[in-house]
Amino acid sequence: MDDDILEQYRIEAAAAMEIEAKKRIEETVDAEKEEEYRKTSLLEIDDLVPYLLARLGQVRAALDGHGGGIAVVEKTDKNGVLDIVLDLTGACLSCGAAPGTLEGVKKDLEADPEVNKISFCSSLLDTFDDLGREFILSHGNVDFV
Repeated sequence: MDDDILEQYRIEAAAAMEIEAKKRIEETVDAEKEEEYRKTSLLEIDDLVPYLLARLGQVRAALDGHGGGIAVVEKTDKNGVLDIVLDLTGACLSCGAAPGTLEGVKKDLEADPEVNKISFCSSLLDTFDDLGREFILSHGNVDFV
């Protein structure tokens, strides 16, 4: 019974966070431009950042709302799909939630059929305290290069 209640709360909380994230994103972006970015092939452009941001889900609200962002360090076209190395920018570098942000960015972007793999710049590890670094390396489900 307790597990059922916990699962119900988890589902309700996730739904509430999704609604709030969508609301925050809608307040800060041009919906038509974002849709255009999502429809544009990543293989056709050089400045990937706005096109990648348009492909993010809830994590976009955290990036935009907290003064952070992403930067493309490297992209490699492997037969029509991209391997991309990203860095965090702005306030994300000092945020305790950065490990969760990395996972969210990776999950959202790897859902795109033109993205094979998202990795992160190893210099990001230097921005975490010892506990954060240990956590992201042990449990983060992200790769650093």
